[in-house]
Amino acid sequence: MSRVDFVLNGEPISLELEEGVTALHALRDRLGVVSAKDGCSGHGECGACTVLWDDKPVMACTRDAHRLQGAQITTLEGLATRKREVLSRAFVQTAAPQCGYCIPGIAVRAADLLDHKEDVSREDILKALRPHLCRCTGYHKIVGAIELAAEHWRGDTLPAVDNPTGVGDRAPRYRGAAIVMGEKPYVDDLRREGMLYGALHLSKIPRGRILTVDTSAALAMPGVHAVLTADDLSGAKLTGPIRKDTPVYAAEGDLVHCIGTVIASVAAETRELAQRAAAAIRVEYEELPVIDTPAAALAKNGPKVHDTRDNLAETCVIRRGDVDALLAGSAHVLSETFHSQRVEHAFIEAETSLAELEGDVVHVYSQGQGVHEDRHEIAAVLGWPVERVLVELVSNGGGFGGKEDVTVQHHAALLAVATGRPVKVGLTREQSMRVHPKRHPLDMEYTVGCDAEGRLTAARIRIVGDTGAYLSVGDKILERAAGHSCGPYFFQAVDIEALTVYTNNVPSGAFRGFGVNQTAFAIEGMLDRLAERVGLDPYQIRERNILSEGQPFSTGQLMDSGVGIRQTLEAVREDYYAHPRAGIACGIKNTGIGNGMVDVGRAMVRIEGAGQVGLYVGFTEMGQGLHTICRQILCAETGIDPDMVHVETSTRFPVESGMTTASRATLLAGEATRRAAVALSEKLAGTTLDALVGEEVLGEFLCDFTVSPQTGGPNPVTHVTFGYATQVVMLDEEGRLEKVIAAHDAGRVINQALAEGQIEGAVHMGLGFALTEDMPAEGGYLKSTRLKDLNILRAHHTPPVEVRLIEVPDPHSAYGIKGIGEIGLVPTAAAVAGALRRFDGIWRTHLPMKGSAAARAVLPKRLHEDDHA
Repeated sequence: MSRVDFVLNGEPISLELEEGVTALHALRDRLGVVSAKDGCSGHGECGACTVLWDDKPVMACTRDAHRLQGAQITTLEGLATRKREVLSRAFVQTAAPQCGYCIPGIAVRAADLLDHKEDVSREDILKALRPHLCRCTGYHKIVGAIELAAEHWRGDTLPAVDNPTGVGDRAPRYRGAAIVMGEKPYVDDLRREGMLYGALHLSKIPRGRILTVDTSAALAMPGVHAVLTADDLSGAKLTGPIRKDTPVYAAEGDLVHCIGTVIASVAAETRELAQRAAAAIRVEYEELPVIDTPAAALAKNGPKVHDTRDNLAETCVIRRGDVDALLAGSAHVLSETFHSQRVEHAFIEAETSLAELEGDVVHVYSQGQGVHEDRHEIAAVLGWPVERVLVELVSNGGGFGGKEDVTVQHHAALLAVATGRPVKVGLTREQSMRVHPKRHPLDMEYTVGCDAEGRLTAARIRIVGDTGAYLSVGDKILERAAGHSCGPYFFQAVDIEALTVYTNNVPSGAFRGFGVNQTAFAIEGMLDRLAERVGLDPYQIRERNILSEGQPFSTGQLMDSGVGIRQTLEAVREDYYAHPRAGIACGIKNTGIGNGMVDVGRAMVRIEGAGQVGLYVGFTEMGQGLHTICRQILCAETGIDPDMVHVETSTRFPVESGMTTASRATLLAGEATRRAAVALSEKLAGTTLDALVGEEVLGEFLCDFTVSPQTGGPNPVTHVTFGYATQVVMLDEEGRLEKVIAAHDAGRVINQALAEGQIEGAVHMGLGFALTEDMPAEGGYLKSTRLKDLNILRAHHTPPVEVRLIEVPDPHSAYGIKGIGEIGLVPTAAAVAGALRRFDGIWRTHLPMKGSAAARAVLPKRLHEDDHA
C-alpha cells in the first residue's frame, strides 16, 4: 500500500492504494465518482472514462492510480454549474443521448474543446471526438449537441429545451439531463455497504475435458470470501433462453465448449483482488480437437461439440410452390454464394450485475434485455421459487441483442447467497467478448430466376449458420434469416433450408437485425445481378417486384394493408437517379417475435401520491427510448404533466412481457400503455389525480395468432407486422462514403427525434457491417478481444445520413406502430455493395468488403484485404 495525494474537483484527496489499481477505478471504487465510465478495461479505446487531468483530457483507465500524485483532476461532476447546464440542455435538445453510457466522457471532451477554442467548426468537433466510441447514435446528434453548446458557451444564455407531450412530437428523452451528466446510474455505478466484487474464471481452451479444478490458491488469498464451482450448485446446472445447454459452471469430467465457458466464480473485497483470485484458479484439461467450422461440425462420424447433442442443432424448411418448374421456365437463372462475418455488439457497458439479500429474497440489479426472463433463470439456478427473486432493470448501456442471455446475473445471485453480502459481478472487456453471443456468420447459396421482363419467379436458398458453442437463440436467428431470405419481394415459389450448427467458436445469437441483415445482402445482390442480365437498372427491378397488399411474403404470409415498401422506394427515386455512384437496396423486418410464439406487452399505471404517477412496463430501456415513448403516450392520452411520471421496469410489478427483442417494444408496450392510459382517463372523468391515490390500472396487448413459417397452408401468419425501408448509399469520385439516405416506413412515429436517432445509429452500424467490422477466430480462439480491432467507424468516418420517415399505419394497434430498432441496418450493406459495383464494376460476395475504396479510406493499411472473390 502507498499513499497518493491529489486534488479532485477542487477538493484535496489522500488515498491509500495497493498496486495494480487504475486511476479510473481509484476514482470510481474508492471515491464514488460515477461520471467516468469503464468501457474498454484499461486500453484507452472508447473514451468513456475521460477526465481533465491537469487541464487536459485523459482517459483515466490508461493510467496507474499512483500517477494521481500531485495531479489536478476534474471530472464531469466538477465542471462549473453553468457549463454543466449548457451541456445537458444542448445534448437533450438535440436528442444526442441514447443508451448514454458514452455521453459523460464525450461531454468532458466537449467542455475542454469549448474552453480552449472560441470559433468551433464541425471539423474541430469531429477531430475532438476521434478517441470516443459510440455504438448507438451514429454521432450526428452528438456533433449537433456540441455545435449547439458552442453557441451558448461564452454568453449568459442557455439552450432552450422544448418539452412537447403529443404523440408524434419531439419530446425530450426521459431523464435526459441525468444521463448526460452521468448521474443516472448503471449497474457498475451502484454501491452497497459491505459490497464484495465478483469475477469469473473462463476456460482457456475452446474444446477439452476438465480433469481437475484447483481453487486452493484463490481461497488462500486474504480478502477472498467465496470461490464457487459446479460442486456448489443446488439448482439448475444449465441456462439458455431456448435450450438449456450453457453450463453455469463446467465441472470436473465435463467438456468445455468454447473459450467463454465459465468454470468458477470468486467474491472478494476489491475488484482487483477478485480478478487476481479468479486468475489463480488452476484447471487441468485433456485438450481435444477443435470443431471450428460448420463443415467440420457436419462431417459424418465427426466429434461432437456437446456430449449428448447432435452438432446440427436445428433445421428450418420453408417451401411453397413448384420451384423446379418455375426455374426451368425462367428466362434468366443466376446462382451465387454469399458469406457474412462474425460481428461483436461492442456495447460500451460490459455486462455487470449486483445482487443483495433482502430477507429471504435476492434482489438482483440487471442490465439485461428481459428482467422477467432473468428472474426465471436465476430462480432455477438457485433452486428457489421465482417469488424469492426480484430483478430490477438498471440503466442499460447498450444491448443490441447481446444482453438477452444471462451472463453475470445468476453469478451475482449465487455469490450473494453464498457470502450473505451484496456482490457485484462484472466482466472485463475481454471476457465480455468471449462470453456473450455474436452476430452469426452465415454461408448463403442462392439460385434465383426471373422472366424476360425481370419479374421474379422462384428462389432456391440454402443457409448455414455457425451458432458457436451454445444455441442461445440461434435456431430463431436462422428461422428469421430463412423467413426473410427473399426480402420484400414477391416470388411465386420458394425452397429454403437453413441449418443451425454447433461449433467450438464463441456463441452466436441475437444481434440487431436477427439474421436478416445477412440475407438482405444476398437477395439484394441477386436482384442487382438479374437487373443487369435483363437490361434493367437496380431501381426498376425493385419497383417491378416489391410486395403489394395480398401477395405472399417468403413464409407465405399474405401482406395486409400496412405494406409501406413502395412508399419508401418512391421516396428516394430522384436521389438515386441523380447520383452516378449510388447504390440502392430495400429491406423488410418483422415486428414481434411471431413464428408461433406469443407477443405480449403489459403496462401498469399507479397513482402513488400527490403529483406522483408510476408507469411500469415489462420491456428494457436500452437507449431506444422506450421509457420516453411510454411516458409520452401516457401523458398524451391523459393530460398528465410528464414531470409527474417516473418509469420503471422491474419484476416487482405484474407486467411480464418477455425479452426486449424483435423491434417489438414500442408496439407492444406502447399499445399496452395506451390502453392503461385510456382506462385511467375514464377514472379521471369528474375527479382529480389526488383523489385516485393508490389506484392501479393495467394495460395489456396480446398477439397470439402467429404460426411457424414451417406450418404451410394458404396464409400462415408468421408475424404481427413488418417495418419497411429503402436506402441509397452514395460514393464520392474516389469511392469513399459520401452520404446515406434512409427512407423508412415506421408506421405511426411516436417520437420523431428518437426515431431519427435510431435509424442514424443503425445506419452507422450497417456501414461498419458492410465495410470494416469483423471478429475473426482461428481454431476456436478470437484473434483479438480489443475494441480497436473491431474497426468500428468513428465520428470522422461516418458520412451524413438523411432520414426520411414515412408513416403507413399498421392495422394491429390504435396508433399504427411498427418497429424500427432493427430495420435501420437491414438494407445498408447491400446498398453499399451496389454503390461499389457502380464505382469499380466489381460484384461483392463477402462481408466485410475490406478491399473496397470505401473501406480503405477508414481502415488501417494492414487490413486492406482483397474482397473480390
